[in-house]
Amino acid sequence: MNTPARALRARALRTLAGLAALFLLPLGLAFFAYYGSGWRPAGRVNHGVLISPARPLPPVTLPRVSLQLATGAPEPLGAAATHGTPFRGHWSLVYVGNGACDSACRQALYVMRQTRLALNNDMTRLERVFLASGDCCARELLAREQAGLEVLDAAGPAGTALLREFPSPGREHSLFVVDPLGNLMMSYDARGDPHGLLGDLKKLLTLSHIG
Repeated sequence: MNTPARALRARALRTLAGLAALFLLPLGLAFFAYYGSGWRPAGRVNHGVLISPARPLPPVTLPRVSLQLATGAPEPLGAAATHGTPFRGHWSLVYVGNGACDSACRQALYVMRQTRLALNNDMTRLERVFLASGDCCARELLAREQAGLEVLDAAGPAGTALLREFPSPGREHSLFVVDPLGNLMMSYDARGDPHGLLGDLKKLLTLSHIG
């Protein structure tokens, strides 16, 4: 091979190598950043606290609390509806607290209600559940401010076993997400920005083919 042809071939190889580096170097840096370090892109971070591994909740049956309607008449319940087996077949947003429902409880339930409403067409896929751990319950308050809330009396032995699965530190300010298979998977501080909770729920409902 003569000298001009060799030089032309060498120049073509350098050009090809440069183009390869141009495309492969960013990919290599991305792989290193993702797998070789603890860095993660901000968009991937959940706003809540991931419970890992997810905790399968026991399929207990708890007494369902009949709330008082605005007229003072008992909320009508069929014979099959006087007890509830929660967290099966739908997504659930759960609050655990004293049934008397103090200011922290009311704030958490308010965030729960408004977040569900903000889901628009997907709101029917999310159940709001209040697990009353004792002093059950502030029926008139809950009926007036939380129409449609599922209130379950968890003060008995079955409820105690269920409540044990929910993290207790800061629980009076926490909301929990349970998937349609009954797995406790995330928690949120109800005093924080509710848009984070809403954003995570929208992602979960978009990706989920169940519930």
